[in-house]
Order: sequence, then structure tokens, then C-alpha cells
Amino acid sequence: MTDSRRPLLIVEDDPALRKQMQWAFDKYETVVADSRESAIAQLRRYEPPVVTMDLGLPPFPDDPAEGLRLLEEIHALAPETKVVVLTGQSDRAHALRAIALGAHDFCTKPFEPELLTWTIERAFRVYELQEENRRLQTLQHAPAMSGLVTRDPTMQRVCRTVEKVAPTSATVLILGESGTGKELIARAVHDLSPRQGKRFVAINCAAIPENLLESELFGYEKGAYTGAAKQTIGKFEAANGGTLFLDEIGDLPVSLQAKLLRFLQERVIERVGGRQEIPVDVRIVCATHRSLKDLIAAGSFREDLYYRLAEIVVELPPLRDRKGDAALLAHAFVRRSSKEQGTGEKTLMPDAIEAIDRHTWPGNVRELENVVKRAVIMSDGQVITAADIGIDAAATEGRSLNLRQVRDDAEKDAVLRVLGRVNGNLSKAAELLGVSRPTLYDLMHRFGLR
Repeated sequence: MTDSRRPLLIVEDDPALRKQMQWAFDKYETVVADSRESAIAQLRRYEPPVVTMDLGLPPFPDDPAEGLRLLEEIHALAPETKVVVLTGQSDRAHALRAIALGAHDFCTKPFEPELLTWTIERAFRVYELQEENRRLQTLQHAPAMSGLVTRDPTMQRVCRTVEKVAPTSATVLILGESGTGKELIARAVHDLSPRQGKRFVAINCAAIPENLLESELFGYEKGAYTGAAKQTIGKFEAANGGTLFLDEIGDLPVSLQAKLLRFLQERVIERVGGRQEIPVDVRIVCATHRSLKDLIAAGSFREDLYYRLAEIVVELPPLRDRKGDAALLAHAFVRRSSKEQGTGEKTLMPDAIEAIDRHTWPGNVRELENVVKRAVIMSDGQVITAADIGIDAAATEGRSLNLRQVRDDAEKDAVLRVLGRVNGNLSKAAELLGVSRPTLYDLMHRFGLR
């Protein structure tokens, strides 16, 4: 099937009429079915925006029951699809029932090609307008997650988790290797929550010496220690009403873990050198690249604190496990860096994309961003080559020996990598893969890709 014409599914059990309709609607990429079962199969495979269907289908072509059942199934599987029902002159009651079940419109048989063409074209137009409306609505909600670029199913599940958790008051623990975007997720939790108008305060527990960290977190009273010339509030009070992000929580000293636990239980703090309990309304989001369970086993992290912090756990996969995302992110970083550096729009060459795609990225997204930024600055002209990227291709990892699994893994891997390379352009992706666009849709659906 070609990519230039829109797919139209024709459900008709009369071979002669079906052929006539294919001839009349040759401006579309017509897909045909002669029964409810074959119609559902074609719907799943090609995902047509518009369907024309006769209500009288086998095994009882004189009874509309099978057609109405198909209509309900189409509405359940693809609610955005527009269905145009074809009925006999005396079947107006059945047509109205079909409209009540979700059909977009109906025409009577024998139909006039011009009228049916106009009805189908209008259905396509309504479908396109609704798709555009959904896209615009998505863009309106984009700022909270705008820094996250992914096509990986695991990362998309992370996004769905964030969207569900953010409106609640639950404490969130984010796990993942360094550079995977833990602070980005923490900010998304804040931006999608009712606290979005308040402050988001971040502190790295590993970056501040232990003797200063308590004062940074809880504040101190005047005279609490030498040099404490005035009363100073800490990060907890600074984030009052908003969100406090405790990065590298695994490095929090044991002495402060008890104070954090008390806050989570009582929602009050005491400044260093103070005796007054201060109520603070703040949501805690924390992150670490370390295994807290291993730290608990080693006796360096409190188990009771872990269960307080881990009300919701979000695990971020490393970039090497996000097939196709490295190239996809690289395109986004090139656009951003080109704009920031004022170099004019630059383009990644195929050899650069190949090098990016094959590298294991031990530093994850942070490493990739730095490499791309350097390449944008150092490259000559408006193209970026593998030499500008300056990385070595990674060794191929071992794979399963099960032939079915090998085939599925290879197909999924190829689809993800190509989608990353072409920056999400489905027409180019289908061309590189050597398949039709509907076949690409089918592969993406089978592998759970969006």
C-alpha cells in the first residue's frame, strides 16, 4: 500500500458491489472485507480512519444484527474511526439505530457515487480535525514533560505513572543510573501537581559535607554554632507549600535519616539550635542511583525510612536499554544546541547517527547531551559527522538463541532504531525498513510502540 493515499475500509459481502466500490473510490487506498471477522482483522492491521459497511453481513445477510455487532466492536477497538453505514431504502430504522450506536453517517442503497464520496470525504475531514484537536490538547499539557523525549515503551510507562502520581500527595522515590533524568522526572511530578505554583527546591545530599547538610536542610537559629549570626531557614521551610527534591538520598547520613523520618511522620521540623516545632507543608520527592536495599542490608540506611520514602517507586531505564532513543534524543539536542550556540541549524549525518546508535552511553542522557553539544560547537559547516561525535561503536551484546525470540527482537530493534534515526518520520521509517506504512503501523502496534 502506498503512503500517499488515505486507507478506506469497505465491508461488503457482495463481490460485484465490492468491486464497484473499489473502482468508484480509487482516490483512496481501499481495503476490503466480506464478513465481521475479516473486517476486524483489517481494522487491526490498517487502522483506517474511515469505514463503509453494509449492515447485512454473513451468515445472515438479511438481518442487521451482525452489522450492528461489528459496529459496536469497531467503536470499542477504534473509537476515533468514522463509520458510514449503507442500508436499504426501507431500513431507515436500522440506520438510525446504527447512528445511536456510534456510526458517523449513513447512505441508502443503491448509492450515488458522488453522494457517498462526499459523505466519505466529510468523514475523513472530521477525523482529521479531531486528530488535530487531540494533538493541540496534548501540546497544551506538554510543558511539564517537554524535556523528556522518548519512544521507548518503558519510558512511556514512566510518563503515565508520573501523570497518575503527580496530582496526589504521595512521596515518590526515583531510581536510576546517573544521567538518566531523575531530576527531570521530579520536576514533572511537581509541575503536574496542585503545587505547581509553589517552589521546587532541589538539594544534592552527596554534594554537601555532613556537618553542613543538617543546617542546609532544617535551617538554624541565631547562635546555634560559631558563625551563626542570624536565624536562617533551611530547604524544608524554603519549599513550604511546594516540593522538596532530595537527590542522592542514599548518601544521606544516618544521623539525618532519623530527622527526615520524623518529618515524614509528624510533618514538623526543628531548626538546628532551636526547640520550637515548625509545621511545614512540603511534598518529598527523592532520587538515588544506589540500591537502597543493599544499603539497608549493610546497615547504612534505615529500613523504616525506606518504606516511608517508597510510597511510589519510579525506575528509569538506562539509555542503552531504550532502543532508538539515543538517536531520537540526539536530533533534539542538536536542534537545541544549534539554537543556543547560534550556529544555525545543523544536521546529523548517517555515520554520526550510526555511531550514536551503537554506543552504550555509560553516562546515559547527560553524556549524550554533552557529546552532542561539543559536536555542534566543533563541527565545520552545517553537518555533524561521526568524527565530530568522537565515540567508538560498542561491542554487540549476546542475544537469545530462540529463533522466534531472535526474529521478534530483531524486528523490534530495527523499528525502534529506524524511528530514532528518522526523528519519528513514519514515511521515511517505512521506506528505510522496506515495508508499507500500514505494515509499520502493524509492527508498532504488535510491539506496543507509539
